[in-house]
Amino acid sequence: MEVIVVKTQEEGAKAAFEVFKRAYNEGAQVFGLATGSSPIGLYELLRNSDLDFSDRVSVNLDEYVGLAPTDEHSYHYFMKEQLFDAKPFKHSYLPDGLAKDVDAEVERYERILQENPVDLQLLGIGSNAHIGFNEPGTPFTQRTHKVHLTESTIEANKRFFEKEEDVPRYAYSMGLQSIMDAKEIVLIAFGPKKIHAIKGLVEGPITEEVPASILQKHPKVTVICDEAAAALLTK
Repeated sequence: MEVIVVKTQEEGAKAAFEVFKRAYNEGAQVFGLATGSSPIGLYELLRNSDLDFSDRVSVNLDEYVGLAPTDEHSYHYFMKEQLFDAKPFKHSYLPDGLAKDVDAEVERYERILQENPVDLQLLGIGSNAHIGFNEPGTPFTQRTHKVHLTESTIEANKRFFEKEEDVPRYAYSMGLQSIMDAKEIVLIAFGPKKIHAIKGLVEGPITEEVPASILQKHPKVTVICDEAAAALLTK
């Protein structure tokens, strides 16, 4: 695991962009993408770059259950705004938040992941060390699944909604094993709220109570964080 500590989010975005650019130039065909505030700077750099993704594929980590792709709070909408409108991919896959049959949707999305092995997976991390929507206690062997979001995750996400009751309580997410299948992973994290998550990810014991700690077992992970998020690291 390589850990890159930067002074600002702008430096972090540039470091993540260099990982994407290198993977792209080395022939990466499938990019696993993430939402939230952490990757926004990276997506701006990708939008303004000369990289052409029209012959590449993207798969997203997750989507809220119950939101249509046109809903401004959905991750479909976020990805269109942040990246896809400017940099369309040959195919962009996300879970269907309006799927009527949960089991069928989980099976469909996992099949997409199996048919499109991820070359580079982008991750953020929650304050409780969740990656994707894999909350503490999620089995390391878990693949794509429907998740009941924890109160801490709902609390963290309510800033994107007008009222807390509008925040969805469920989401579809790649599982931890689905994430670990990626050939390479880059995780970005900024701010003091991520300090314990980054400590657990990089230096803590590998335990299902710290979902991101499984990344210690992955052969090719880059963690990019600012000094505030890295403050507890000792190595």
